[in-house]
Amino acid sequence: MKTFFINLLDWIYKKKCYFCRQSRESVKMCSKCYDSLEFLSYGKRLAIDGVSVYVAGVYEKNLQKLIRGLKYHNQRDLAFYQAKFMWEYWQNITDKKDFVVVPVPLHKERQYKRHYNHMELVAEEFCRLSGNTLNTKLITRVKNTKPQYKLTPSERAENLHNAFKVDENGSNCDKILILDDICTTGSTFTEMIKTLKAAGITDITCFATTTPKL
Repeated sequence: MKTFFINLLDWIYKKKCYFCRQSRESVKMCSKCYDSLEFLSYGKRLAIDGVSVYVAGVYEKNLQKLIRGLKYHNQRDLAFYQAKFMWEYWQNITDKKDFVVVPVPLHKERQYKRHYNHMELVAEEFCRLSGNTLNTKLITRVKNTKPQYKLTPSERAENLHNAFKVDENGSNCDKILILDDICTTGSTFTEMIKTLKAAGITDITCFATTTPKL
């Protein structure tokens, strides 16, 4: 009944597309704007300590607006579209459903200020689409790091040093798929990989929505 009334209100007030501001489809991202998103070539983008890293697209145009809207402007409905974009790319890499999906965690203070972890929302939607298992407890961020985008590569590495901690009860997890929104230098993935491997978790794959344009 609640869903019925929500859908009825959406129909009455015509939800506008966040990107083109049209209301023909009454959705947060219309099909035309979604179809404008472009994939990178399918395949491994780089390797970090033997771990494959995949990236679905380039951080520009509507894909950049999608990520920023979800991450900074409380546009939580956009998590579905980010996850859908990642899942459509990922199906061209593998159709396996035996991954434990781990979103990059936020420090508790930052999550308290933002009220949510945008990558947890994306990971939830990704798991609904893919059939994989979500685990948001395996690894936590214990260091309240600075925002990465203003830092040099060496500063990024120092900023993230010892930033994560693995839950000892989760060290028997099988295949791990780490999800993040942007992979620039790979420093976040690098530190998470190091922390997971130190806990005995070695079957790891990393997947980011975007990478900055070269």
